Amino acid sequence: MSAERRGFPTTRLSVLARARSPEGEIRRAAYEALVNGYWKPVYMYLRARWNLSPEDAGDATQEFFLKAFEKEFFQGYVPSRARFRTYVRLCLDTFVLKDRRAARRLKRGGEYEIVPIDFDSAEGELRVSGHGKVTDVEEYFRRQWISGLVDMAVASLREQYESSGRGVQFAVFEKYELEAPESPDKPRYEDLARELGLSVAQVTNYLSSVRKAFRSAVLQKLREATGSEAEFRAEAEELFPAGKK
Repeated sequence: MSAERRGFPTTRLSVLARARSPEGEIRRAAYEALVNGYWKPVYMYLRARWNLSPEDAGDATQEFFLKAFEKEFFQGYVPSRARFRTYVRLCLDTFVLKDRRAARRLKRGGEYEIVPIDFDSAEGELRVSGHGKVTDVEEYFRRQWISGLVDMAVASLREQYESSGRGVQFAVFEKYELEAPESPDKPRYEDLARELGLSVAQVTNYLSSVRKAFRSAVLQKLREATGSEAEFRAEAEELFPAGKK
């Protein structure tokens, strides 16, 4: 089934194509998109796989992205050989083993600048979940990558709904889907309706509407974090399998 019929965003330039653009603004936007899409799995991987301290992991995360663009790490990516997230992880391993000391000598103030990153939020997750020995590096990186995409989608949706005066609709979604999605104490529709002063029908409709918006937001972030149209479609099918709501 085509991406259009499955409800996936239609084709547009991949982030890697934009990173190769002759236009400086387009390249810088691609750089920021990749930092935003990959900083969390990179940081968490450095903490868990390489056992770096929070300060060193934060510095290494910024250094990695700066050097990746200044030295064009990603120009060697071949879509037929691996998914882009796997290529990023392999570049990161090489960076930690060989290139980090050299990265500290890179001149700042060039085309690419430090992007503000909320490392404290990642540390909060580590305090809750811990970070024991990583036995499957690919799966660990993938999980953190997906978690980062979801975080960005949630933040984008929250701002969108609150700025348009629909904060209560997002609150229904947040309380039901995000606060304790697997908890036995998950609220019933009746509980949410009573708490928020809504009808059960409103709760049902709001959940349906925001779920669709959330799916679209995740797919938009996914589009910005994949290396090709084919990879985007494959990742999207895995995140949202056909037949599942």
